[in-house]
Amino acid sequence: MREIVFDTETTGLSPLTGDRMVEIGCVELVNRVETGRTFHSYFNPDRPMPAGAEAIHGLSSAFLADKPRFHEMVEQLIEFLGDCPLVAHNASFDFGFLNHELNNCGRPLVCMTRMVDTLTIARSRHPGAKHSLDALCTRFGVDRSLRVKHGALIDAQLLAQCYVELTGGRQIGFSLADSIFVEEKVEAAPVAGALAAIQIRPPRRHEATEEELLAHARFLATIPDPIWNRL
Repeated sequence: MREIVFDTETTGLSPLTGDRMVEIGCVELVNRVETGRTFHSYFNPDRPMPAGAEAIHGLSSAFLADKPRFHEMVEQLIEFLGDCPLVAHNASFDFGFLNHELNNCGRPLVCMTRMVDTLTIARSRHPGAKHSLDALCTRFGVDRSLRVKHGALIDAQLLAQCYVELTGGRQIGFSLADSIFVEEKVEAAPVAGALAAIQIRPPRRHEATEEELLAHARFLATIPDPIWNRL
């Protein structure tokens, strides 16, 4: 299964008040394993960068001045996203900005049914704990030493590792060989389009043999004044 983990950086908190997306980073997963394929782009928002937002992600108006507008990169982005599930942390925020930019370009919006929110998953799996990306990295031992400031691509890469842990751990991406029947073949209910196989082993003896019982009796006879004789 193909999934895209993505993150955005913006000029503020709401596209409805004129804020724009200034960076997007996407990481491709197939069967919960990173393929190495990514998409990353900065965007010129055609508006000044507020000091508060710049303090978070470090993207200044001067840095973004020569970057492409969103509509100049939208075709490449849409092609990379495809039609697979899109994973983000506090996903409604990122989906809101992504769909706002797509709408400005006259392109179809991303359906919300594709949204996978790792914040919701984390709250369900670890109620009462901290659920920021930094907190998830700490919980799962994900190295975030390169994350000096928020950055869309590095945050997407960190989130991809946390997402794998939140949904079962790194081992779920491994392919397991089919089990081999030894004594008997048993058909199980279909699982993901295939038959689940189990290995049936012959029963083992658990009772002591006659020889073992005699050896035990001889050993007990060597114990002087055993406590069980006093009872």
